[in-house]
Amino acid sequence: MDDTQYGVQIGENKFVSKSTVLSHLKTYNLYYEGQNLQLRHREEEEELIVEGLLNIFWGLRRPIRLQMQDDHERIRPPPSSTSWHSGCNLDSQGSPTTTDGQQAQQSSPTVEVTPPDSQPEDNGVTEEEAEEDSESSAQLLRTKSDAGVLRRGQRRSPSDQRKIRRHRFSINGHFYNHKTAVFTPAYGSVTNVRINSCMTTPQVLRVLLNKFKIENSPDDFALYLVHASGERVKLKRTDYPMLLRIMQGPCEQVCKIFLMEEDLGEEVTYDVAQYIKFEMPVLQSFITKLKEEEDREVQKLRRRYKKYIFNLSWHSVNIILTSLTFMSCNKYEKWRPTSYF
Repeated sequence: MDDTQYGVQIGENKFVSKSTVLSHLKTYNLYYEGQNLQLRHREEEEELIVEGLLNIFWGLRRPIRLQMQDDHERIRPPPSSTSWHSGCNLDSQGSPTTTDGQQAQQSSPTVEVTPPDSQPEDNGVTEEEAEEDSESSAQLLRTKSDAGVLRRGQRRSPSDQRKIRRHRFSINGHFYNHKTAVFTPAYGSVTNVRINSCMTTPQVLRVLLNKFKIENSPDDFALYLVHASGERVKLKRTDYPMLLRIMQGPCEQVCKIFLMEEDLGEEVTYDVAQYIKFEMPVLQSFITKLKEEEDREVQKLRRRYKKYIFNLSWHSVNIILTSLTFMSCNKYEKWRPTSYF
């Protein structure tokens, strides 16, 4: 059976049978049973289509820039520091309390990028102080829901508060100061996008950048399959990330999809990756052995070259001697007296 006719395309000139994809998909969904990462599939005109959420890890080294505001969200100042929401007020000590005397809780943002393990706790930090600290930080800016509203040492003047409000914007519920719109996401932090198996690598990149309103061009980035062994494979523009993720298996401890810069990311072959996991002393011993082997080959090559030069010189001497002998014989024949007998 020809895979190009009855199989599923996962890349340029790469096909796998539909039964193989469905088998891997079943394993994938069993692994994520009860979670929102489970995938759904259907068939349209005998074409298998898989859709759902795909986890993508940040692996950027250079800062990225967010848009000034959401295309569908108007700019509005946040609630005042004395009234975060209805039923929430500040007591005489400056700490927030609800009508029941409990600490106020903020709802989660629409879009949130979280690290793979756990988020660091923030104690004793106000929202405004967190924004100022994040201006000098290379990490993802935190949303209003991430910062607790606790007692602060001193109050800001009304002019300072108005200045903060003027520089505050929101993208998908993500509040940040436009002065700090340029930042580098924390390496290894994870986000997800909703895609389907018909989307190629450039299309997935556009969906991811549009989700966070990132101004950078999709051509500046690339997706990589990063294995636990250290192997790193760049996804081609004709590859289908959703299907490749399914074929690699569901466990992200074995393989992850990373977003990296187009010009900074580099592929690591399987053979090279085998040496990455070794300790430096072991790698140093490998280098020493290779150096010794190289020296032996150099000495062998030098001996062969000397032998070649010697043979070439000896051959040249023989040619010269032969020429001289021939010339001597001709001279003798020329001057030899004519015999009359």
